[in-house]
Amino acid sequence: MTFALIGSESLLGREIRDLAGTCSPALGLRLIAALGEQPGKLTLVGDEPALVSGLDAESVAGARAVFLAGSAEASRQALELLDQQPGPAIIDLTGAAEERPDARLRAPLVESESEAEVEDDGATVHVIAHPAAIALALFLRRLQAHDSIRRSVIQVFAPASEHGMPGVEELQQQTVSLLSFKPLPRAIFDTQIGFNLLAQYGEEAPAALADSELRIEHHLATLLGLPGEGEGAPMPSLRLVQAPVFHGYSFSAWVEFDGNPGVEAIESGLATASIEVRGSEFEPPTNVSQAGQGGIAVGAISLDRNNPEACWFWLVADNLRLAAENAVALARQLT
Repeated sequence: MTFALIGSESLLGREIRDLAGTCSPALGLRLIAALGEQPGKLTLVGDEPALVSGLDAESVAGARAVFLAGSAEASRQALELLDQQPGPAIIDLTGAAEERPDARLRAPLVESESEAEVEDDGATVHVIAHPAAIALALFLRRLQAHDSIRRSVIQVFAPASEHGMPGVEELQQQTVSLLSFKPLPRAIFDTQIGFNLLAQYGEEAPAALADSELRIEHHLATLLGLPGEGEGAPMPSLRLVQAPVFHGYSFSAWVEFDGNPGVEAIESGLATASIEVRGSEFEPPTNVSQAGQGGIAVGAISLDRNNPEACWFWLVADNLRLAAENAVALARQLT
């Protein structure tokens, strides 16, 4: 069974290629160029050579599903083409299909952790939830399953790679320009991001940080509402901050319990296949150490000195890998 990947050269597309080629059994991929990518390029899926074709009706014909992993514009173009040629399911990692009435929000890692059977409603448009929402849903549902949460406050530190390669390049160029006292490129953030923390972008930025914050909240509310283990975890108070890092989300979480079970009990109950727990004998996880790893890592768990019912947590997640592994897991469900 073959799956088509539109945007195979994007950061998300490369993660899909890596996972599809190295998992067992390997996922058959047909690579399709998004806007700005060059058809005819020879590349790799895992260790196997693959040719990138152009986007047309023939390139998606016969595919079981189509991954959308390119730019938003490329995804919209692909959706227009697929609407004219119904057949393949759509797995959207870009959010381009999110407002469609036939779209369904998906996060297989959370769905499996909830121990709930996900009913097959015949949906053909699947939007992968925001990686920050997936990470927080894994964390909060697991906590709630063992110890009831009263409330929580979470600071979310976003990487430049959430804006794809243009965001990564702008951070890199700004860093170099600042060190050499040159003007700063501002196409993505419209303000200084190098060596800086941002509560909002500049007025001319193509996307607002507040919009991303709302999207994370909406997705998280849906994932926390899934039935099964951890159901009923209250929504946290969230604040999204743009960090001057290239890759990987970091989260500083304050959680108040109805009755604090203590750090050791929390550590033993939190670990799952998707959650690595770093106890006090280990260094806390970092966004750098988590690069290329699936799921999330949690560490630096400590009691709040001013509230005996609360604990502090430090979480990290590879945003691209987390989104890609959920997309590939969904593709396997469709086979």
